[in-house]
Order: sequence, then C-alpha cells, then structure tokens
Amino acid sequence: MGNNIEGKIVVITGASSGLGEATARHLSEHGAVVVLGARRIDRIRALAKALAGREGKAIAVQVDVTQSEQVKQLVDAAVERYGRIDVLINNAGLMPHSPLERLKVADWDRMIDVNIKGVLYGIAAALPYMQRQKSGHIINVSSVAGHKVRPGSAVYAATKHAVLALSEGLRQEVKPYHIRTTVISPGAIATELPNSITETDIADSVRKLYEIAIPADSFARAVAYAMSQPDEIDVNEILFRPTRQEI
Repeated sequence: MGNNIEGKIVVITGASSGLGEATARHLSEHGAVVVLGARRIDRIRALAKALAGREGKAIAVQVDVTQSEQVKQLVDAAVERYGRIDVLINNAGLMPHSPLERLKVADWDRMIDVNIKGVLYGIAAALPYMQRQKSGHIINVSSVAGHKVRPGSAVYAATKHAVLALSEGLRQEVKPYHIRTTVISPGAIATELPNSITETDIADSVRKLYEIAIPADSFARAVAYAMSQPDEIDVNEILFRPTRQEI
C-alpha cells in the first residue's frame, strides 16, 4: 500500500525556512516532488539542491505571495515542469504583533497582504488546474491565534480567523471537483516567525512564550497525515500546540 504522498507534485509557499522548509524535507523523504516558493531565492535553491542530492525532486521559484502574478507563475512552473499540481500548501505568513493603540498600520497591511491575500492568490492560481484534473488538495496554514485572541495579537488573529473562514468556504465549494481541503492551526513552533515582530517589548514577551516551542517537523508530520489519507477521506482541520502551551 502506498503512502499517498509518493509522486505527488507539491507546491509550498514560504519554503525558505521554518514550517515550509521542514515540510519540504519531510515530504521529499516520502517521495513527493516539491516546488519551493519564497522570496529568498538563495535559500530555496540551496534546499532544492540538497533534496536533489538525496535523490529527491525539487525546483525553486522566487515568489512574493503579495503579488498575484508571481504566485500564478509559481503554480504554472509546477504544471509546466511536471504536468500537474496535486497539493498546494499556503504556508507563507508573518506575525508582527502589537497592541492596536500603537497604530502600526504598516504592519497591519503586511499581515493582511501576506496572511490573507497570499492565501487567496494561491487558491486562485491552483484551483483552475485542480478543477480540470478533478483532483487536488489545498492546505492552508492558520494558527492557534485563529481560535484564541490575545492582547497584542488582534490583527494577526483576525488574519488567521480569515484563513479558517476561507478554508471552510473552499471546502464546501470544491466538492464537485473531488478536491480536498485542510487547514492546520499550529501553536508555538520553533521558526523565524517571532522575528517579524517590530515592537521590542512584544517581541520579548513572545520569545518567552516560544521557550516551549516544538520543532517545525511537528507541522510537517501533520501535513503528511492529512495528505496520506485515502482519497475518499478529507481531513479538514488540525489544531495542535506544545503540550505545555496553555493558550
């Protein structure tokens, strides 16, 4: 019996580090072909080379997920190279927490552009191909913050709530095309995400929380679990956090 991962063409945004990189490595080990998208082209080229050296198949495509045409080019590159797209992982995200009263409007805009619009642009790029194929799997990344709002995280939590809503709407709409949908909501995971916080006091508080962070491959295993189910099983939502994380 196969693992339902081997041979799948998987496009991953935010693949240069953290959750995206760990997932690319994990799925490649299980036989998937990974198409790596990120702004930091040097990193994803190095990752693609490393995976190829371990007999995996990978290509790197520079992409800024706030630019719809670039996201389309990423997905188009996968289809042009391999003939199809089986899985899209909308992973790119950032988390510049701050209290609303500090009026960090530029940070709000960045979160909306990356965390919401980036997901929508990924869906827009992949969905037409998956509809024609009558198959596919779209995996969106939310957060525990999409389920629980904390002081200083209102805008970030709002973007992750939006990902939950988009994922549920997508789930309902794509049933005629046999497309699966999954939204994964991780808690504190050891990634570069806290580095996007611009307020020093908030960054210090978040880093303290992240002292209990679990490895990024915990997310990769969640992705693999959802992907590896038989085609008639649609794992729609996974919420997980460190055992010691209270909120």
